[in-house]
Amino acid sequence: MSDRDGIPIEFDAEPHGNASPETNGGDAGGPWLKIEEALAALAMGLICLISLANVVVRYLTDISFAFTEEFSVFLLVVMTLVGASIAFARNEHIRITFFLERFSRPVRLVVELLILAITTLLFAMIMYYGATFTLDEYNYGEVSAGLGYPSWIYSIWLPLLSLVILFRVVEHAWRLTRARRKDDAQNSDGGAK
Repeated sequence: MSDRDGIPIEFDAEPHGNASPETNGGDAGGPWLKIEEALAALAMGLICLISLANVVVRYLTDISFAFTEEFSVFLLVVMTLVGASIAFARNEHIRITFFLERFSRPVRLVVELLILAITTLLFAMIMYYGATFTLDEYNYGEVSAGLGYPSWIYSIWLPLLSLVILFRVVEHAWRLTRARRKDDAQNSDGGAK
């Protein structure tokens, strides 16, 4: 793919997620990515099993496992946050590329870094307020409505997984700037010949 100036786009600011191994440092996400993928798959599988069991039991006995909704909502939040982390590790996070693809390469890099800075601020706030919320639930001894479990068991995953997402965002920004420096070095070497 080429930018509007006809220059091939080879650095990791491409919105399609197909970053080259050179700009990713080999394997984007490293071994932790497999753990995140397994966790997301486990959460999705458990949601499916809980929902299926609830439907079957309701159909056969006219009794609903309403309390299972508590687990389903928790697993859905975990799956969403782990999925966001995976998306940043793979450079497949949601963004509007209509304008980004029309910018020149230097402007595209600046816009991409600005987006990552705003994302960092957002997830830092989620982490902070999620931790405050979890601490309040712990201190006040709040319990869940369905099963009576301590509520902080569910909410502690919000700041923890936000921290994982923050790590992935910073990792992505680092790969992006490193690829840009490598690209600049190659251009300066090519201009000296």
